Amino acid sequence: MKLSQTTLIAVLAGGAATLATFFMNAGAENDPKVQVQTAVTLESAIFAGGCFWCVESDFDKVDGVEETISGYTGGDTTDPTYKTHTKQGHLEAVKVIYDPAKVEYAELVSYFFRHIDPVDAGGQFCDRGNSYTTAVFVDGDEERAIVEAEIAEIDASNILPAPVVTKVRDEVAFYDAEGYHQDYYLKNAVRYNFYRQGCGRDKRVKELWSGKAKK
Repeated sequence: MKLSQTTLIAVLAGGAATLATFFMNAGAENDPKVQVQTAVTLESAIFAGGCFWCVESDFDKVDGVEETISGYTGGDTTDPTYKTHTKQGHLEAVKVIYDPAKVEYAELVSYFFRHIDPVDAGGQFCDRGNSYTTAVFVDGDEERAIVEAEIAEIDASNILPAPVVTKVRDEVAFYDAEGYHQDYYLKNAVRYNFYRQGCGRDKRVKELWSGKAKK
């Protein structure tokens, strides 16, 4: 087939463009200036530490935590609400979404214990009742072993005035709390700070973990 002059020029131009693109990309995988996006695998952990506004606020400060979700878990019913979860046996809890390449599960567990009162079996700080009790909901034997080892280490240190009563429970269905509870500490900062200070959370935590709480 005989090509016209116009067609020949177009073919040659297209080939040149293809070659130029090839040479521009050649070796790009070894060029530190070329950013290659890789998929990040996130994991989750569930902690119940009293008021979920406070637990969410605390974990949002941890490098490697990508998201926190306030919710309810551990009860006897499905689809609990803020009005019904207490009677249904659910605990206020927070699902922590994290990047294991930046923070390990064991680090999250250690951080959690040091931001609660793990010797209080009746609630947390000014919030009383089962829905405010503490627990770590584990996904499998490996996580359970990590949490139990942390508890054993804390008890052996004798820094707390009594043994840890925080429960280690198997993960069950987690139900997101209503939208107005998510990021409450950011959306309603004045009310949240007034509540947190009035409830004595930070003062009690500081006393406990400094070893100054009465034994």
